[in-house]
Amino acid sequence: MRRIIASTYATLDGFIDNPHLWSMRHNSPDAMAYALDLALGCDALLLGRVTYEGMAQAWPAMGGNPYADHVNSIAKYAVSSTLREPAAWNNSAIIPGDQVHKAVTDLKHQPGKDILIWGNGRLTDDLAAHGLLDEYRVWIYPVLKGSGEPLFRPESVTALAHVGTTTFASGVVVLTYRPGSAADADEAGGQVG
Repeated sequence: MRRIIASTYATLDGFIDNPHLWSMRHNSPDAMAYALDLALGCDALLLGRVTYEGMAQAWPAMGGNPYADHVNSIAKYAVSSTLREPAAWNNSAIIPGDQVHKAVTDLKHQPGKDILIWGNGRLTDDLAAHGLLDEYRVWIYPVLKGSGEPLFRPESVTALAHVGTTTFASGVVVLTYRPGSAADADEAGGQVG
């Protein structure tokens, strides 16, 4: 079964908004190689409406490198109760908000690679609450922002099992968690600690 992986950039003090303003100077070659490997392991993006609309404005004009070319080529699904037509971003489709659980369950059971979510918000909270989110990859950047949109909200409450840590030369750290407890990670062969 395909996994759904939420990959999110966050400051050390736990904020996720406007990552283009604070993350770029920390994108070391080893971090970019990791990001490319993560993207290449996925053949679909699943995005909430706000993230989708922002990305659909910028990404079609990007290209000429393996990361952007891959992202622009794969299927993209926007979950929304208000969008009726997808933006002009290659291979995009809309999943109506009231059909998200069935549609995501169906996607997970289709053949293919993993499914990537960029960001962390109402969509990830809802998927986690319904047992449909498989993994969080939280990229912690060595930046203190002071305020902004928090990484998690009261609706995010759930037990998590730490299954890995990756540190890059720039000081960025990716923390990987799966919904469940540490005992669940041990049984699945994960690295806890």
